[in-house]
Amino acid sequence: MNFDKLINLIATTQQHLQQKALQTVNQFLTVRNWIIGYYIVEYEQKGEDRAQYGENLLEFLAAGLKSKGLKGFAISNLRSFRQFYQMYPQIHQTVSGEFKNKILLLPDSIRQSVPDKLQISEQQIEMNPYSPKAELLLTHFTFSHFVELIKIDNSLKRAFYEIEGIKGNWSVRQLKRQIESLLYERTGLSKKKSALVEKVHAQGKISNIEDTIRDPYILEFTGLQEKPEYSENDLETALRNHIQEFLLELGNGFCFEARQKRITIDNEHDRIDLVFYHRILHCHVLLDLKIRAFSHADVGQMNFYLNYFKENVMTDNDNPPVGLILCTDKNETKVKYAITGIDNQLFVSKYLVSLPSEKDLEKFIIEDKERIEADLSKNVKLNSRYIDKNSTEYWED
Repeated sequence: MNFDKLINLIATTQQHLQQKALQTVNQFLTVRNWIIGYYIVEYEQKGEDRAQYGENLLEFLAAGLKSKGLKGFAISNLRSFRQFYQMYPQIHQTVSGEFKNKILLLPDSIRQSVPDKLQISEQQIEMNPYSPKAELLLTHFTFSHFVELIKIDNSLKRAFYEIEGIKGNWSVRQLKRQIESLLYERTGLSKKKSALVEKVHAQGKISNIEDTIRDPYILEFTGLQEKPEYSENDLETALRNHIQEFLLELGNGFCFEARQKRITIDNEHDRIDLVFYHRILHCHVLLDLKIRAFSHADVGQMNFYLNYFKENVMTDNDNPPVGLILCTDKNETKVKYAITGIDNQLFVSKYLVSLPSEKDLEKFIIEDKERIEADLSKNVKLNSRYIDKNSTEYWED
């Protein structure tokens, strides 16, 4: 064995086993969500005290799971789990067979909770006769794939995307793009159907394993931390760090709560840059940073965040959340406050006193941005000199 062969052997081993590990995590997550969907449907049909929760079952269930410190069980997720179970009853073959006995090694309490012979209720969608086997689906698709697939009511259309997604090894993004571009309908209208589909596969890129690992469902399921560095540049990260420190140092009641707070609805993931709780105002303060000039679309995005917090996070003792939009470019700095549903004059007065003024924030943003840009520029020059120096006669250093 020579050195090059050693490198190739290690790289091949890493790639292969990483893929296998990822497949196992995906399958664990998918089966877990399917079983949870089964539990929900069974309770809705046979639960002893189901009548007292009625149509609000998922709301109460999400709150109960949150009180136990469990993450990833928002109402929208629970609804997806239930629909996933109803649309993919064939996964039971995997749960009761290979996964039960060989891979998952589920404890008795879970094994016994899923019957060997699953009775499909009249309320459920019948097994799709066109759909690939459960093993193929679980091997090729993450739960994020399934979230997109369960949106398709037509069983033949859904099977089309399942089959082509497996053949093309599509990422979630590729699957969504093909659905949105009406590939199924275009194929049906085309005379040369195979040629069209082959052309689509030829244009597609192989799914990136790193992107799959960063799937929010997987990160949440495995307990791994979501890192904002995955998608933020140095300037934005530095600015966010300093803004966080700036607000905390004001001493006006800001309590730091979250950074890059993720909101997931219908498989779409949004992130709020910084979330604080203000102990004087008794409300959440949501901060969104844009490294560009202010756009009217920013208000709509912040309004979405505020409405989400009002419905899913705000408690009876809280005042409505407050949104703060910070936008900046080289020519202009804008600070925008967004207040939703606040008609209490006393609260507004407290708000004006407790939060920093727009003028103070504008001054901070301008000065901090200029300083950080200068520091980053200096670091780039130093690194360039170091590389140049170490690439010539100073390599031994």
